[in-house]
Amino acid sequence: MGTIQIENMSYKYDQMVDNLFDSLNLQIDESWKLGLIGRNGRGKTTLMKILLGKLPYQGKIVSNLNFYYYPQDVTDKNRPTVEIVKELTDLEDYDLWKIEVELDKLQAKTDILEQDFSTLSPGEQTKVLLAILFIDDYGFQLIDEPTNHLDIEGRKVVADYLKSKQGFIVISHDKTFLNEVIDHVISINRQNIDIYKGNFDVWEQEKSRQDASQLEEKEQLQKDISRLHETAVKRENWSNQSEKQKNKTGLQKVNLDKGFISHKAAKMMKKAKTVSKRVDSEIEKKQGLLKNIEIEEPIKLNYQAVSHPKNLVVVDNLELVHDELKTPVTSFKVPINQVVSLVGRNGIGKTTIFKQILGIKQPFKQNGELKIANNIKISYLAQEDELTGEIRQLAEERKIDPEMIFSNLRKLGFERNLFDQPVESMSQGQRRKVALAISLSQEANLYLWDEPLNFLDVITRQQIVDAIKKQHPTMLLIDHDKDLIDEISDQKIILEN
Repeated sequence: MGTIQIENMSYKYDQMVDNLFDSLNLQIDESWKLGLIGRNGRGKTTLMKILLGKLPYQGKIVSNLNFYYYPQDVTDKNRPTVEIVKELTDLEDYDLWKIEVELDKLQAKTDILEQDFSTLSPGEQTKVLLAILFIDDYGFQLIDEPTNHLDIEGRKVVADYLKSKQGFIVISHDKTFLNEVIDHVISINRQNIDIYKGNFDVWEQEKSRQDASQLEEKEQLQKDISRLHETAVKRENWSNQSEKQKNKTGLQKVNLDKGFISHKAAKMMKKAKTVSKRVDSEIEKKQGLLKNIEIEEPIKLNYQAVSHPKNLVVVDNLELVHDELKTPVTSFKVPINQVVSLVGRNGIGKTTIFKQILGIKQPFKQNGELKIANNIKISYLAQEDELTGEIRQLAEERKIDPEMIFSNLRKLGFERNLFDQPVESMSQGQRRKVALAISLSQEANLYLWDEPLNFLDVITRQQIVDAIKKQHPTMLLIDHDKDLIDEISDQKIILEN
């Protein structure tokens, strides 16, 4: 059985002060199905690129496996898919049956190979690129966010596909997906990297146990520090008082030995300083605690509740039509302080309904009724944001206090050194966090969130879930994460033809 051995590996980007990875040692069995978990910017994709040999590093990586990465870079999508397959795999015509076998397992029709890649749906493109990964029996696959463009049904198909495979690392924010496909976890923590045997739930339970233990130790240490500090202050006060007493002339009249008092005061001062050093040592120790606790402050939405009207959005037999395209006829209401989720396959018209609610110009003719409450503030988090410029500039354009955005970003584990960088230069996960922090910081009576957790880590996902469950904002949500929908939705509106 082969292994991947990482020995004393260190790496940092040019602009970084500290190493992203510092003397990392890992041993991975080639048969493990690993979930790679950690905050955005913590180095998940970087680790994959190092394994691929695309980044220079210090140390040693020993393996006889071939590494393959998803998503592959498709330079020209306006070509037949079969040409792209050949380019990425070096397959000849007589070997194309290998890709057809994998496509069949992914429930994709093989005739999509004759279509231009650009004409395939996002789900079909995902399946083609995943199929390419698994045609090499000696391959070890590095799969980066395969669920982002898949609906619930597509995620299930890909999960079943990966369950039949072995030897891969996958990054995903979908807990249900991870629980179905992985048997080990690599956890990139704030201070170290751990490997756990088990699925996402096992990792989460163990992480919660470790966090609780560290918090308990911190609480006890704070009590000890407080007690030591009080003792140090008392001893210092006594020694200072003694020094004053020895210089009083009245002391000679009662026949007291000034030398004795001075000696006693010095001893007390020495003890006070010793205790003070212990206090400083304990404070330093306390600062070393919580080193891997990711969430110290909860996220909070800048939600402004309204008492009326009872429903902020009312949809009655709504149908949006353009040429041969049309959304399913649907009716629903969005009551105050409730989360309503629109559920349905990709391309059925969920985002189109969002845009109609927002009054964004579209070529669709509206049948039925759509009513939005007057004078309400809506915070819209689009599926794909095209933010440009620095965060302060974006805050000014939206009339938001930039410090509120920075505060939310810090709580989301965002690196401070990125605050003054142009958003367009950031990674997808970092850009998504900026968009999310802006939406969290806006004053809003109603939230319209379209797949808000794409490209975000599982820790951020849990922060958002906790905030929504605590604050009960009025929200209309689109997402394909079944766990997320089940956890926070008061209503589910299922769209189907």
